[in-house]
Amino acid sequence: MSRKLGPVETPEYGAMVRRMVRAYGKRVGNADDVDLGQMLALRDEVEDAIATAVTLQREQWGRSWAEIGRGLGITRQAAQQRYGRTTQIEEEQAS
Repeated sequence: MSRKLGPVETPEYGAMVRRMVRAYGKRVGNADDVDLGQMLALRDEVEDAIATAVTLQREQWGRSWAEIGRGLGITRQAAQQRYGRTTQIEEEQAS
């Protein structure tokens, strides 16, 4: 069960970022081939941001893997397999 945590404008913010990424794709499509590498770097940043969000959802809000999986549109097992290792590594680094 998802919990509302207060007035966080994540849907609007996410929509803005998606528009920016689409526009960036069009710009890179009309630019030099080396700019494609910058798009790959952006993809890596997005993956890192998702991992950070999962970690915060787990640590600060106590979300279960089932809730995380539902939010990501995958099973709880898939969520734990993909992002559980990231959480474990961050816990080891904090020690």
